[in-house]
Amino acid sequence: MAQQQAVVHPPLQGAQLVIGTIAVSLAVFMNVLDTSIANVSIPSISGDLGVSSDQGTWVITSFAVANAISVPLTGWLTDRIGQVRLFMASIILFVISSWMCGLAPTLPFLLASRVLQGAVAGPMIPLSQTLLLASYPRAKAPVALSMWSMTTLIAPVAGPILGGWISDNISWPWIFYVNIPVGIVAALATWAIFRNRDSVVKKAPIDGVGLGLLIVWVGSLQVMLDKGKDLDWFSSTTIVALALIAVIAFAFFVVWELTEAHPVVDLSLFARRNFTGGTIALSIGYGLYFGNLVLLPLWLQTDIGYTATDAGLVMAPVGVFAVLLSPLTGRILPRTDPRYIATVAFLVFALCFWMRSRYTTDVDTWSLALPTLVQGVGMAGFFIPLVSITLSGLPGHRIPAASGLSNFVRIMCGGIGTSIFQTAWDHRTIMHHAQLTEQANSGNPTFAQSIQQMQNVAGLNESQAHGLFNSMVTQQAAQLGVNDLFYISAGIFVLLIGLIWITRPERANADAGAAASAAH
Repeated sequence: MAQQQAVVHPPLQGAQLVIGTIAVSLAVFMNVLDTSIANVSIPSISGDLGVSSDQGTWVITSFAVANAISVPLTGWLTDRIGQVRLFMASIILFVISSWMCGLAPTLPFLLASRVLQGAVAGPMIPLSQTLLLASYPRAKAPVALSMWSMTTLIAPVAGPILGGWISDNISWPWIFYVNIPVGIVAALATWAIFRNRDSVVKKAPIDGVGLGLLIVWVGSLQVMLDKGKDLDWFSSTTIVALALIAVIAFAFFVVWELTEAHPVVDLSLFARRNFTGGTIALSIGYGLYFGNLVLLPLWLQTDIGYTATDAGLVMAPVGVFAVLLSPLTGRILPRTDPRYIATVAFLVFALCFWMRSRYTTDVDTWSLALPTLVQGVGMAGFFIPLVSITLSGLPGHRIPAASGLSNFVRIMCGGIGTSIFQTAWDHRTIMHHAQLTEQANSGNPTFAQSIQQMQNVAGLNESQAHGLFNSMVTQQAAQLGVNDLFYISAGIFVLLIGLIWITRPERANADAGAAASAAH
């Protein structure tokens, strides 16, 4: 501890601070972009490599599994390598693996490259928080978090838009090649600014058992989440087996890590009220946000007739207020209780999802864009105060481990939210379809009149009229199902406010500043 405190680097100033912030932000943007940019390109990738779309989805799964496993290892790897060297290695290996993904001649080669890409991407986001906090003066540490949050919020929205445009107009390898120039610039700038600001290296013993258990339970859970919908969840023996493996390995993992002298993941952080409350509120909120981020474009494409690019553009306005207001949040955070800002953000999210729950099948573009604009206001107050609360009161040498563990829980909740929302939408659609078709019988004069009008006006025979009616019912059922989930999301965001208020954060300038001054 004394050795760590002996190496304290002063905050960056002037051009160094600007370049350092841009370098770290570029690395984060490139990283987060890759979690969603490939999603809309799966048909192109599958067709080009001669595999089915179901096999092609492993391009997403392989990255997610490797990424989820490596994120919580950030603290342990930082102790052994040093945070600047680890961050640099992550960027360089990410660029190399992106190049390998673009060159992939076969699916197995592409999957191996995506595993490497996901694994080296893991430490990048937690370390970006650590490096930024250590670069800013104490009073401006919240500004550092606002810079970080903007890239984290915009990249998931930009990913599908950019991925769709590249697939439609160039070719799918370029969704990976775009990382190369960004990564090279980020690596050069990071080395120029941070090379003499590394943390103290400790040669702690390797917790092989903990690492093995982590890989087993996270890998099993992530594959289960990604493949559950395709395999009809627990009616599949594969999904049941994966669930059992995940639960058993997780139980052993928790017991082992809490009793191990040098754990690979520091679970003792959950003994801190601020860390637990902030992490859970942030992670569940992110799970709702990410689940809806997948659900809305999917509904627009499958039931409203939007293209992938147009559906992505509907989500773009979220960035307007998020970018404009995030710096303002960073400036006012030191002078106020972060719980107030987070509470307002969650209420804005609830309003956004309530507005979406009023959609109809003939929804217009403005009605789609308005809640997304409103959501941007909530996004500006979402990450910054909650990250501040989560890290509140922690000594600097625990920041990388805390940030890694918090981001790990957030990423896992994002995957869980996506799986739950897609499955719940299917179930709600089926339920509404059954309820609507209960009235579709010859004894119902309204139904009989509708069929008669289709035959008389459109010139359809009886079979065609019934088919058209069923298509209309299916569209309406999907609409009602998606409205249900938007409404439920609004309610959960209101309930999550209680989690925010179980925390007792120190003043933002004190806790973030302490983290900044001691992060090395």
